[in-house]
Amino acid sequence: MHELEHLTIIWVGVLIAHFMAKATRLTPVLFYLFMGAIFVNMGILPEHPSEFIVDFAELGIILIMFALGFEESTTNFMAGMKRSWGIAFFGGLAPFLTAYSAAYYFWGDVNMALVVGLAMTATAVSLTLVSLKSEGLNKTRAATGIMTSAVLDDIASLALVAIIIPIAAGEASLSLTSIGFVVLKTIVFFLAVAALSSWVLPTEPKGPLSFIPGLGRFGIAHLFSLTRGQRTLVVLIYVMFVAIVSYELGFHPAVGAYMAGLILKEEYFDMSVIKVLSEEKTDTSEDYFSMKRLIDNIAFVWAGPVFFIVLGAKIIFDLDLLLSVVPYVVILTLGLIVAQITSASLAARYTGGFSYQESVMIGLGMLGRAELAFVVMDIAYVQNNILTDQAFYTLMVTAFFLNLAVPLGIKLWKPYFIKTGM
Repeated sequence: MHELEHLTIIWVGVLIAHFMAKATRLTPVLFYLFMGAIFVNMGILPEHPSEFIVDFAELGIILIMFALGFEESTTNFMAGMKRSWGIAFFGGLAPFLTAYSAAYYFWGDVNMALVVGLAMTATAVSLTLVSLKSEGLNKTRAATGIMTSAVLDDIASLALVAIIIPIAAGEASLSLTSIGFVVLKTIVFFLAVAALSSWVLPTEPKGPLSFIPGLGRFGIAHLFSLTRGQRTLVVLIYVMFVAIVSYELGFHPAVGAYMAGLILKEEYFDMSVIKVLSEEKTDTSEDYFSMKRLIDNIAFVWAGPVFFIVLGAKIIFDLDLLLSVVPYVVILTLGLIVAQITSASLAARYTGGFSYQESVMIGLGMLGRAELAFVVMDIAYVQNNILTDQAFYTLMVTAFFLNLAVPLGIKLWKPYFIKTGM
């Protein structure tokens, strides 16, 4: 029963956060993190959540990322990737060098500095996009630029995790074989996503597989026609399958969930097509817009927020230790804010062709550090003992303040941003 009690407490925190967000007109994400930190330090929630809560939070972030991908246009995303390579490269390189330099100055350990740099490189894209959504900005060009560059950034960071962590832990050496294997897995994943998008999901497959007789009968619209009343279940099975494949290839499942939503097009839910295929009365309660409303409700109201509450609960107020890391946190946080906003904004302006207002919004949106940062911290601190207590708390508190800066920065910059017509 303890797990259910904890989940109920978390949902109470979510509800309180919604009221606080409404009263202050700030994004609920800020208050989810705040409620998590308050609950754990008051002893209302345990410092180490149960496996059930951890898995539920993981499901929440997977559904959030799927929901965000589901409402994004595949065409816009692909066009955005062409414009976002510079944001991903420079917006990742500058924070890495800043965090590495600061950590090496603080503690004089190369391995620790590599891990700190790695943890502070990947953007918490889910935090940013939820914040943008709460401001009604999630369908803007800047949001697409953030998402595409953050996905590229996260993929590069995941590759570095596979390379740097074993080296820092003394378990492996840098080799062309290890790098090549990571690159190969990345290529395999995106080829699989492309195959789903072009050959498997459509009612009329495209490309080489279109020559296989009868393959079109296995498109997702046909599957919907056979599962009238269970289309929501089909969609959930589909997104979990892609997320699991993503995880097995070494990526965070949230990355796979976003890609799964991205390639699931509105046309697959065309009721007229499904009606012809099934030759039965169609269930309009499971069309595209109804499905989207249902998924948004699950992702943004009662499942997804659990992830952010649990994320906030990672901050434990050990006063002596916290006071000892204050100088490190101040220097690292300010350094990363300047490096991230400057590098990502300049890259967006001069390599992506975004306007000044859009470029600053992209820089602000790239500040968050969450999922992958905490994965790196867990691997380095808990599993491999690479980080000291001071380094771990410095990273935790720095990530917390960077996450707080995202919704606040977006909120404050919005009046200037909307002048561009978005």
